[in-house]
Amino acid sequence: MKLKGIIIVAFLFFSFGKAQTTYLNTLSEQFLSQIKNSEDTQDIRKQLSNLSIEELTKTLKTDEQKLAFWVNVYNAYIQVILKRTPDLYENRGSFFSKDQIRIAGSTISFDKIEHGIIRRSQSKLGLGYVKKGFPDKFERLLRVENPDYRIHFALNCGAKDCPPVGIYTPTKLDSQFAKSTKLFLKGSSTYNSTENTVLITSLFSWFRGDFGGKDGTKEILKNQGIIPSIEGVELEYKDYDWTLALDNFIEL
Repeated sequence: MKLKGIIIVAFLFFSFGKAQTTYLNTLSEQFLSQIKNSEDTQDIRKQLSNLSIEELTKTLKTDEQKLAFWVNVYNAYIQVILKRTPDLYENRGSFFSKDQIRIAGSTISFDKIEHGIIRRSQSKLGLGYVKKGFPDKFERLLRVENPDYRIHFALNCGAKDCPPVGIYTPTKLDSQFAKSTKLFLKGSSTYNSTENTVLITSLFSWFRGDFGGKDGTKEILKNQGIIPSIEGVELEYKDYDWTLALDNFIEL
């Protein structure tokens, strides 16, 4: 009987320690799925708006749960808002900083989700090296503990050069991030062996601290099989194509 009890406790401990798919994660997945299928999302948006902060903090406990939820919500609202009012994209700085997403009774911005919650209170213009001075309570309660640089290859801001939109779930997040990273970098990077240069996405420049600087970027590119070695290779950054391009979905 004692042994059986120990086994049950150990099983429960192991289960709760793993990233599990919560009802909020399922809701965020349905949000994107309905957009992909050209279905109305008003009911889901209403549910997200009517959540409480307590529901978010008690339900999204692990970084996998938080990242999957917030990446899906970010990507979904990009589609919803820009399909409805594409002219907002003409002033992108204002678009991303504007409070226009209703979550848990608060109206927040895309910047709040990306830099505050997903990147754990990083300054938008700090290149990944500067923390925000005074993050608010909403951000402090909901942000991830350990940011993952691969979110930059999962977040879609609506532009042609953005990574495509996948639907992320906590239980598969690591493999999904690995796949989206590989596909995006393979498609956006060009190595010139003669000059030992590699042309890469500007994301590596804008958020260089997230990637560990130039040395970290080279390690990532080498690990992805884009460059044969980090020795002597020069990084060159592509101009970003901000042409609006919605409905760019991918299966992960």
